[in-house]
Amino acid sequence: MSPSSAVIEIDALTKSYGRFQALRGLDLLVEQGQVHGFLGPNGAGKSTTIRVLLGLLKADSGVVRLFGKDPWSHVTELHRRLAYVPGEVSLWPGMTGGEAIDVLGTMRGGLNEDRRAELLERFELDPTKRGRQYSKGNRQKVAIVAALAADVELLILDEPTSGLDPLMEKVFQEVIGEARHRGATVLLSSHIMSEIETLADRLSIIRDGIIVRSGTLTDLRSDTRTTIHAVLHHVPDLTALETLHEVHLNGDHLSATIESDRINEAMALLTGYGLASLTVEPPSLESLFLRLYDESTITPEATR
Repeated sequence: MSPSSAVIEIDALTKSYGRFQALRGLDLLVEQGQVHGFLGPNGAGKSTTIRVLLGLLKADSGVVRLFGKDPWSHVTELHRRLAYVPGEVSLWPGMTGGEAIDVLGTMRGGLNEDRRAELLERFELDPTKRGRQYSKGNRQKVAIVAALAADVELLILDEPTSGLDPLMEKVFQEVIGEARHRGATVLLSSHIMSEIETLADRLSIIRDGIIVRSGTLTDLRSDTRTTIHAVLHHVPDLTALETLHEVHLNGDHLSATIESDRINEAMALLTGYGLASLTVEPPSLESLFLRLYDESTITPEATR
């Protein structure tokens, strides 16, 4: 990846709260026009990283750049080029949703009024209700509409669909795809694996304050096993299936896993027993994520 095209550059970032070290040398690179997924459980360091990027926290050490500038020193300038949607949105209780959208848009240099109207319709949001009347999901919609109606270059989204129903999650995925098509860059932190799988060009997984894997989903799947389900005409002896892993035989039904680069070898083996049916499931992002967090020792990988 070329640093010249990077919107976000983080190198060896550390941040502590007293004796607790939240970030332990984190590296992250997000290129222009990418949707970059940012995954990790609560307490892994995602929110601390985002707060440093937003200029809300000062790093202890390391280099942090947004559009080539330090977010701590250039916070006002940079906030006119980005929009942020948190997972817990607080609104002014007496202000209508439409007024809140307009205030947030003014902070970002104005809104695209046509896009604002379109987003209100697509998210089925009534902008005349006051903040105190909105449910959690509708408060999220206010923040999403305000962010996406602004012509910003960078969207930083931290659990943005928290509280949205599945239909609205689908709308969200559509509008993020449209924003990317317009050239926006997106850093998306989400616990919804399908959301990341659908939207992300690249993703980074954080564990205990460091990035433990980074790459495309295809890259990350390459070192994870594929699951095979088959119904066989002839039931083999288990000793004949040593090529496979986690083999389970229930009558003529077989399930097993195999390294993703050895699928052809597995197919050749099973064909010899006659295949009545076969299903091959590529490793999901969720299975990869869980495997990484089940491993007792992980060597961090650089994102570059």
